[in-house]
Amino acid sequence: MEKHLFLGDEAIAQAAIDAGLSGVYAYPGTPSTEITEYIQNSPIARERGIHSHWSANEKTAMEAALGMSYAGKRSLCCMKHVGMNVAADCFMNAAMSGINGGMIIVTADDPSMHSSQNEQDNRLYGHFAMLPMLEPSNQQEAYDMVYHGFELSERLGYPILLRITTRMAHSRAGVETAALREENEMNCPADGRQRYILLPALARKRFRALIEAQDVFMEASEQSAYNQYFDASDKSLGVITTGIAFNYLSENYPEGFTHPVLKIAQYPIPRKLVERLVEECDEILVLEEGYPYVEEQLKGFLANGPCVHGRLDGTLQRDGELTPDAVGQALGKTIERYYAIPEIVEQRPPALCQGCGHRDMYEALNEVVAEYGGAAKVFGDIGCYTLGALPPFRAIDSCIDMGASITMAKGAADAGVFPAISVIGDSTFTHSGMTGLLDCVNENTNITIVISDNETTAMTGGQDSAGTGRLESICAGIGVDPAHIRVMIPLKKNYEEMKRIIREEIEYKGVSVLIPRRECIQTLARKKKASKK
Repeated sequence: MEKHLFLGDEAIAQAAIDAGLSGVYAYPGTPSTEITEYIQNSPIARERGIHSHWSANEKTAMEAALGMSYAGKRSLCCMKHVGMNVAADCFMNAAMSGINGGMIIVTADDPSMHSSQNEQDNRLYGHFAMLPMLEPSNQQEAYDMVYHGFELSERLGYPILLRITTRMAHSRAGVETAALREENEMNCPADGRQRYILLPALARKRFRALIEAQDVFMEASEQSAYNQYFDASDKSLGVITTGIAFNYLSENYPEGFTHPVLKIAQYPIPRKLVERLVEECDEILVLEEGYPYVEEQLKGFLANGPCVHGRLDGTLQRDGELTPDAVGQALGKTIERYYAIPEIVEQRPPALCQGCGHRDMYEALNEVVAEYGGAAKVFGDIGCYTLGALPPFRAIDSCIDMGASITMAKGAADAGVFPAISVIGDSTFTHSGMTGLLDCVNENTNITIVISDNETTAMTGGQDSAGTGRLESICAGIGVDPAHIRVMIPLKKNYEEMKRIIREEIEYKGVSVLIPRRECIQTLARKKKASKK
């Protein structure tokens, strides 16, 4: 064993390598990105030839990971919480087919929305799919859950959902690693056609098998070393914690717990342990990061039991992250605040980098859009260019989800909006914008699509973009008239030309695609720095 100082993401990545991983599949998304990057940079992973290329989106990542599992190898699939919405089709049906080689799916949730458009808690996806889940409370547990999780997945015959949050992903702690295991030999399932072809007649059998497996999942949870009961003398209150909330509780009791505590880190919820706590205690406090998932289930099967406190009754705030202070207040402790934020401190919202090509694109677009009065609507998307919503640009009217700029602009155009303009990035376009463009081409929608191409996935750190060098051919292949695929170089010296091209394509009655292309200045700077070494 060796000891390392790991981020939670790094602990997960190293555990997967040590457990005999054959491939990681992911699309970059904070706070999950560092898992794949760690594997990409690992000498052991390179020596073993572990697959670690970025996928076009989370759906393709999930399906490829399932395909590797089908071949008997161990696979890891990673995404931020909203990525599960993209991958949900495969995720739900992988619960029906089951797995062959061990498969762990990491969802990195983002309570408080540090870099996301919602706070969704993907434990509900695991519950929806009826799959086993793991939720570590510290980096060592994250390592252990992944290292042993592949074996658990193979023993149960189903994927495992590992849920972490931003604080777990991006905080460091000491981690002891285990022995490096050999990769699985390739071994396709003998009963593959009975399990992986989800025609109705076969799917009905698989669904019954999934239902029957719930008892096995519950037994595994009841016997899990990750689910722990800490007894204490004061039974006036019992506390249930999940994941990182256990740390916040522990910080409030440096000398040891005074109330009984049930720590839940493996799901389904271990019913026998919950019943023990309920029988012994007068009231229950539930501490969990995210939605009141455990709290709602408790209220469901403890209708006549003790009073349950948590996020639903206002004991804890319904939104945002938990903190040690919030937990202390819920426990009735007096919280001392020694420092206050001075009034002079101003908020510093993020902004596009000075010299960024998106800036020149927005300046030109804004000037042309202003010529149409208030009639023009610009539909934005997920990426660095989303910052165009902020001053000084205030250039976009919407930003909902990956790829929605094109399809929302299409719907607005269908409703009569003119001009209807979409702004999307190169990586987001190949992630989930191409199908929307196909809808536009099929109906010859009167729409102008701006694919702002900085030749990287910049917002998450400069990972490879799937469309680099291919955007024109992709658009032409989908059916856009090549005469209306216009490439521009967003620089001040080209400002008037950019405005002219934007005007021409807005006035064209059909589908036009504008591609302002200039490499991200951050990735360019890193390349120049690396070339000097």
